[in-house]
Amino acid sequence: MAVVTNTFRTTSAVGNRETLSDVVSRITPEDTPIYSLIEKESFKGTHPEWETDDLAAPADNVQVEGDDYTFSETTPAVRVGNYTQILRKDGIISGTQDATDNAGSVEQVKYQKLKKAVELKKDVEYSIVAANASVAGTTRKSGSLSTWITSNVSRDAGGSNGGYNSGTGLTVAPTNGAQRAFTKTILDSVMQQGYNSGANFRHLVVSPYVKSVFVTFMSDSNVESFRYAASSGKDNSIIANADVYEGPFGKVMVHPNRVMAGAAGLARNAFLIDTEFLCWGWFRKIMEDKEVAKTGDAKKFVMLGEGALKVKNQKGLGVAADLFGLTAAS
Repeated sequence: MAVVTNTFRTTSAVGNRETLSDVVSRITPEDTPIYSLIEKESFKGTHPEWETDDLAAPADNVQVEGDDYTFSETTPAVRVGNYTQILRKDGIISGTQDATDNAGSVEQVKYQKLKKAVELKKDVEYSIVAANASVAGTTRKSGSLSTWITSNVSRDAGGSNGGYNSGTGLTVAPTNGAQRAFTKTILDSVMQQGYNSGANFRHLVVSPYVKSVFVTFMSDSNVESFRYAASSGKDNSIIANADVYEGPFGKVMVHPNRVMAGAAGLARNAFLIDTEFLCWGWFRKIMEDKEVAKTGDAKKFVMLGEGALKVKNQKGLGVAADLFGLTAAS
């Protein structure tokens, strides 16, 4: 007789004690700032495509009275696309463990399915904030946000943009530059570029450490004169936080992103977002595969989804790259 590899059994469980509370706390945070902010839509296939277009630059438009018409060439829209990425979580629980009256119901199948679905949602956020170039074929990969942005960018020495390659139909990952501290000057630079490009940035998504650096902007000589005391009722409080930045080129809400705290490669970018130009499309929404065969004395389950990021126009987005995102030196 054989047990399927990785079957979770009573010998591995830690919650099967009657004296423990029947309340389970999920320590891992569920927040997914970018995914939660942007619109969702449905895709019809594994390679969604769309068109991007721009207005002509303003010009000195003066015509001669009585002049005959001449017609300029029409510039076609640019066709771009991404590839849907399959995301999957699974589990297998022995029949004995499933039947056990365990503390907090931690190992029960229903709870594990919910937990895996939450984890999938966080993996979507990871896909968005990573630096993954898009990949076609059977092991498809959705091009991450940083691989699309080429217009409103601040990078340090050695860094270079990726972008959409119309020849291959794939996005290209950017090249990292030397890391540097996040500053008000960097933020203002990207916001100014976005303003000139026609973007209306409303959100700034950063790693938790970069959010703590942003708060220190309050001591900048150009900001300090605009500070004011905040009332907190009867309690005396030390106010050392800021969630909104209003600069010369707009106002943005600042969102710390715990997913970006997972690695230096995720934390080095600060994304400026106009949600009108970004969405996530599902080809298959997160669901359970109901056709997983039951074999042996165990319950198996598979949770999966398939989707991709849709960048409607990269000029509506921005990135301050090559930042120290985890500490003052990394």
